[in-house]
Amino acid sequence: MEAKGGVVASVPKFVLETFGDEAYEKWLAAISPNARELFSGNVVASAWYPVGEMLVEPTQKICELFYQGDMKGAWESGRFSAEVGLKGIYRIFVAIGTPYYIIKKAAIILPTFYKPSAIEVADMGDKVVTLHITEFPEPSPVLDNRIAGWIERALEICGCKEVVVSMPKLASKGDPFSIYRMSWS
Repeated sequence: MEAKGGVVASVPKFVLETFGDEAYEKWLAAISPNARELFSGNVVASAWYPVGEMLVEPTQKICELFYQGDMKGAWESGRFSAEVGLKGIYRIFVAIGTPYYIIKKAAIILPTFYKPSAIEVADMGDKVVTLHITEFPEPSPVLDNRIAGWIERALEICGCKEVVVSMPKLASKGDPFSIYRMSWS
């Protein structure tokens, strides 16, 4: 499985902007030599990178080094990725769309960031949506939390208040697919 360079590039940027230069150097020293080499140069936004070595493991190190092993680090990294991405090239989606529009676009957007992957809107109600990620060959708690954090921040950027994202079923825990439920006021 691979992740697009734009997603991968958000990881070192998150570390640097959130924790500063000294923490960034500590994190860089803790990741694999291949990831260190990539992050010490330029991540090509349009290129594809191995999701495990270039996204999961570096994000796991964020959790270990700065969040006492808590997956909150992956969640916050996902929020940061939404902040950067949705105020950049994808800002048009946010500017013209309702939360439902953004969520429907997630089914199109996710496969442009992770391949192979597939997501579908399973249910939409009044300020409640359920998504199913039905194809994601390398599920992991790190990616579960990055995606949930991204969804949470994307909805906030759309103007939603009191956003709650839950993950009642996860492929990383042995379920046949992952379910993300979101609600807002």
